[in-house]
Amino acid sequence: MNPNKFPSKRAQIYKDIPEEQWNDWRWQLSHRLNSTADFEGVINLTESEKHALDASELFRVDITPYFASLIDPDDPLDPVRRQVLPTDAEISTFTGMMEDSLAEDAHSPVPGLVHRYPDRALMLVTTQCASYCRYCTRGRIVGDPTATFSRSEIDAQIEYLQRTPQIRDVLLSGGDPLVLAPKVLKEILTCLHEIPHIEIVRIGSRVPVFMPMRVTDDLCDMLREFHPLWLNIHVNHPNEITQELAEACAKLADAGIPLGNQSVLLAGINDCVHIQRKLVQDLVRMRVRPYYLYICDLVEGAGHFRTPVSKGIEIIEGLRGHTSGFAVPTFVVDAPGGGGKIPVMPNYLISSSDHKVVLRNYEGFISTYEEPQDYHVHDPNTCNFCQSKRQEKGQSGVLGLLEGESMDIKPEGYDSMHMREGEAHRLRADNHKWKALGIGNKEDSSE
Repeated sequence: MNPNKFPSKRAQIYKDIPEEQWNDWRWQLSHRLNSTADFEGVINLTESEKHALDASELFRVDITPYFASLIDPDDPLDPVRRQVLPTDAEISTFTGMMEDSLAEDAHSPVPGLVHRYPDRALMLVTTQCASYCRYCTRGRIVGDPTATFSRSEIDAQIEYLQRTPQIRDVLLSGGDPLVLAPKVLKEILTCLHEIPHIEIVRIGSRVPVFMPMRVTDDLCDMLREFHPLWLNIHVNHPNEITQELAEACAKLADAGIPLGNQSVLLAGINDCVHIQRKLVQDLVRMRVRPYYLYICDLVEGAGHFRTPVSKGIEIIEGLRGHTSGFAVPTFVVDAPGGGGKIPVMPNYLISSSDHKVVLRNYEGFISTYEEPQDYHVHDPNTCNFCQSKRQEKGQSGVLGLLEGESMDIKPEGYDSMHMREGEAHRLRADNHKWKALGIGNKEDSSE
């Protein structure tokens, strides 16, 4: 079997374009479709699409000729078309809609850098993309050349990373880092590579999907200099997988770059178990591991793409056990308000007792697993590794409860509210009474 046997397609209007031009990523960028007149030469537009293309309040529209060629020009419900061509449904509002649903700006200590998780940071290095997804979580800034990040802002991001030693993993995103001038991208990667505590760098890019000809030998040779480097692409539907994309992924994988895929669950596009199963199986044929399947964010203009969370659980139910385990992505809700990615999955644990758990598999087969009766509980107070990690700053969260760092996580203002405005007195003076007495804690327990 040849894993690269995927279809290749070029719209009729581009048939006479010389191969040298068609395969030049700069030609693809400079010939993107972005007006009603442009699209009418390739696609039979609906009235809804025409209305949206003429609407001033929607964010930028740009589609590379290559990606436009994957669209069925006569099908308004074509899954590729609906991802990149606006309709007047984008103008509609919906309950829960937000401008910045993930509260990225609130977690941004310097412009363009988001530090939400303890040991990872997100660098937004540009607001430009090869094409623009209509459900984009950063629709508030992407596509606007006046909102892109300046050199001084990128320098400020680097400086923050240099003085924040708990960060070991940096993700480059935007916009799309692979639309940057090669020299600029290399400069950013060089700066990150020189920071001792940064262990890995990741790039999130849809350029290989929108414009696979950007993945040149020169680009792969440059990226190879900065290992360990990871790259996640973004494919939502099997119709986006082509011979050109497979060849681009092969170049990246052969350069030693591990590849993942991040999809968004979209109503009427990929909200089908069978579509998702074909998608993940096609991805692994290209050496791309399905990484995340996101619920659609609560961003402006994306209401018509949203599905219930239960649809994602149903899809995972139809993947787990029905295809290779490494082909099953993690279904996540990126929590509104900045809570980060929360995994959601079918419930495989049916019940448990003090010595046994009851589990079910994908077929409904129910089994039991006998728990050990003589397990010696790991004690973080006597573990040198745990003790060294406790010295590092960062959010411990629920793990901190499990390891005995605290007994609770309280909402803001909880203590003051429960004091009922009472005066300070002797019964309130000893803060230690609200800490664990040391049961199971060798350091605090009496001999």
